[in-house]
Amino acid sequence: MSANIPSYDGKRLVILGGGFAGLTLARKLAKSNLQIVLVNKHNYHQFQPLFYQVATAGLEPSAIAFPLRKVFQDNQNVHFRKAEIESVDFDEKVVHTSVGTIHYDYLVNAMGAGSNFFGNKEIQKRAWGLKSIPESLALRNHILMNFERASSIDDEKKRQELLTIVIVGGGPTGVEVAGALAEMRKWIIPRDYHEIDHRKVKIAVVEASGKLLGHMTEKSHKAAEDFLKSLEVEVYNGIAVKSYDGEEVTLSNGEKLPCSTLVWAAGVKGMPVEGIPEELIDKRDRVMVDEFSRIKGFEHEFAIGDLAAMETKDYPHGHPQVAQVAIQQARLLAKNLLRLEKGEKLKPFRYNDKGTMATIGRNKAVVDLPQFSFKGFWAWLVWMIVHLMSIVGVKNRLIIFINWVWNYIFYDQSLRLIISPAKRPKHKDVPAGRQLETSSSK
Repeated sequence: MSANIPSYDGKRLVILGGGFAGLTLARKLAKSNLQIVLVNKHNYHQFQPLFYQVATAGLEPSAIAFPLRKVFQDNQNVHFRKAEIESVDFDEKVVHTSVGTIHYDYLVNAMGAGSNFFGNKEIQKRAWGLKSIPESLALRNHILMNFERASSIDDEKKRQELLTIVIVGGGPTGVEVAGALAEMRKWIIPRDYHEIDHRKVKIAVVEASGKLLGHMTEKSHKAAEDFLKSLEVEVYNGIAVKSYDGEEVTLSNGEKLPCSTLVWAAGVKGMPVEGIPEELIDKRDRVMVDEFSRIKGFEHEFAIGDLAAMETKDYPHGHPQVAQVAIQQARLLAKNLLRLEKGEKLKPFRYNDKGTMATIGRNKAVVDLPQFSFKGFWAWLVWMIVHLMSIVGVKNRLIIFINWVWNYIFYDQSLRLIISPAKRPKHKDVPAGRQLETSSSK
C-alpha cells in the first residue's frame, strides 16, 4: 500500500520526525527543488522544554504545540503524513509506515529520543515520563487526582503517599519539575485544597551522579541545589532509585519513601527505526553518523538531532541531546543537501555551544554562557526570553507570555483541569431508541 504521495519529476526527501531537527530541516528546504515528505506520529510540533509546565498546570498543551500542516500551508511541495514509522529499507530506498510505503531519494532520521529506564522494567511500568504532550497531560491529571483523593480520606499513611512526589534525575527537566511543584505547593494548594496541610506535600529529587545539572558549571550545580532547598525540596545527591512498586520507592541507601507519583527524568536514549543495521546503533540506541550527518556506510541516508551519535574530538561520545544541536545540524544538512544536488563539496558539522540554562522557579534560574555564568532574576529573565522566542507561532508566544505575566502578578493560574478521555458509550447495552427517548424526554 502506498502513502499516496503525489509524483514528482525531481528528487524526494523524506524526513522522519517533526521535532526541532525535522521541522527545522523541512522549513529550510520548503522552497527548494526537492519534494519534501514529513512523517510524524503526531500532527503537531511540540516544544519539549516546556512539557513540565503542562504537567504542573502552568500552561495548556495547545500553547506549546503547533500543527505541522499549518506550518507548510503555503508550501505546495511539502507533504505531511501522520503515521507511525514501522521500518526502513535502505536497499530499496523505502520507508514503511502505518499509512503505506514512501519511496525516497534522500532520507533523514530525526526521530529524537525517549526515556531511558536503563533496563528497569518495574520502574518503566510504573513511572511517569515527560517526553510528549500526552504524557505531560497524563501526569497533570494524575497529580491533581491525587490531591483530590488526599483531600477526601482520613488515612494519614495513604494521604502522605498521595502527597509525595519523587523526581528521578537532577538534570534540567528534573529541577524544573521540582521547582514548579514546590511553587504549586506554596501558592496553590492552600487556596484550592483547604483540607490538605500543604506543608505535608513532599517533593524530592533523586540524582545518582551526585550533581544536579551535571553538564553545567560547579557554580550552577551549587546554585540549583540552594534554590531547591530554599523551596523546601528534598535533594538526594549521589543516591539512586533501586525499585518502585507503585506505593513505595526504595533508594540505594536503603531508605524507603511512601510515594504514588514517581516522575522519571533520569536519562534519554535514541529511537532508531527498525531496518537500520544493528552495528550502527550504539549502547544508547543512537545511530552512528559521520561529520556530515550521514549514517555511516550510506550515501543518501542521514540522522540528526537526539538520535544521531557523531563522535568528534570535542564530543567523543556524541553531542549533547539538546535542541540547539538538533537545530544547528538541521540547518547545515539543509545546505549540504543542496550542495549534494549541485555536486559540490559538503561541509562538516561543528557545534557552536551558545550556553545552557535551567529555571528552578520564580526569579530562580541558572545560565552558563561560554564566557561566564550567572544566576537569579536576570538568569530567569533570560531563560524566559529565549524560550518564548523559540516557540513556533506568534499566537502561542502571546498566550504563553500572558500566562507567565498573569502567574507572576497573581501567583495563580486557572488551568488545573482534570481532563480524562471520554469512554465510548456501549450502545449494545442500551437500545438506540431508549437513548433517544431518554434524551428527548428531558
